Amino acid sequence: MLETRLGELEEVLLLLVGILKDEAYTLRITEEFEEQTGRRLSVGSTHSTLKRLEDKGFLNSSLGAPTKVRGGRRKRIFSITAPGVKALDTSRNLRMSLWFRFPGFAT
Repeated sequence: MLETRLGELEEVLLLLVGILKDEAYTLRITEEFEEQTGRRLSVGSTHSTLKRLEDKGFLNSSLGAPTKVRGGRRKRIFSITAPGVKALDTSRNLRMSLWFRFPGFAT
């Protein structure tokens, strides 16, 4: 059985796919990750994490139209699936419940 919980990197990349929508391809996701977190991430690490999320059923991917900028090559565009949204919701709920139990942060 595949793991359905999200690691931190998986969670952030899944969120970025949802945010970037039609621009959610590996290089763009990597750039956005670095911009948002201030942490460096290799394109290879991004690619392998996206593949793992796709294998778990949290993402789908399809090839976009060829572009002249890429010499006629197509980008693989990722999109979040219903199970991916559910995994994010579960992750958020767990984190929020823990934050609300942490002394000094509970409201």
